[in-house]
Amino acid sequence: MEETLIRYTHCGRSVYGFSCSERQCPVCHQSLSFGLLDAPVALPCPFRSGHTVPCAFLIASAHGPAHLGEWHDSEIHVGLSDSEGLVYNYTLSGVRRDERGWERCVCVQLWTQERRESWDRELEQFSSLPQWASERFAEEREFGSCCYGFALTFINHMRSLDGKQSLSRDQFTGSHVLPRMKTVSLYVSIYHAILQHGFYIADTPHDV
Repeated sequence: MEETLIRYTHCGRSVYGFSCSERQCPVCHQSLSFGLLDAPVALPCPFRSGHTVPCAFLIASAHGPAHLGEWHDSEIHVGLSDSEGLVYNYTLSGVRRDERGWERCVCVQLWTQERRESWDRELEQFSSLPQWASERFAEEREFGSCCYGFALTFINHMRSLDGKQSLSRDQFTGSHVLPRMKTVSLYVSIYHAILQHGFYIADTPHDV
């Protein structure tokens, strides 16, 4: 998914493509001309490198970002970045500290620059707890925790240090994850449609 998505308005419709170099509108087949308000705009890509976003909750797929479009059917993996771009994630071999491999993921930044030092310190200490040993992975998986449980438990630990209440899995997912994933899913759907047909047409602009 290396191409940039372009959106422009013509015939009262929103047209998406990888460029606006076509001379004809795919809706009315008339010559393209744009005013100030309907000029082509480049849409921001929802995927970033988790190694460049500090103190963030990261969502990735082993099969690449295109597979994040189907949220419920994709095998996802989540992690937490520190202030230096190291990604902590709970796996079958225990907690990994990845210097690479999270270049194309969804990033939800959770803490500000002022908390970087304490975030890094607490994350390193937290990841060394016996609870996250490799032999506990199967047990955590049985209860549906694994990588997500590792990340959310740490987030709630940091919230407790700030005097905030813990978030349930449903609360965190609903407020921080699902809104991002809906945007990602729409972006991926439009991208695939353009690959297949050369363009995508919508009655109104999508929120991507």
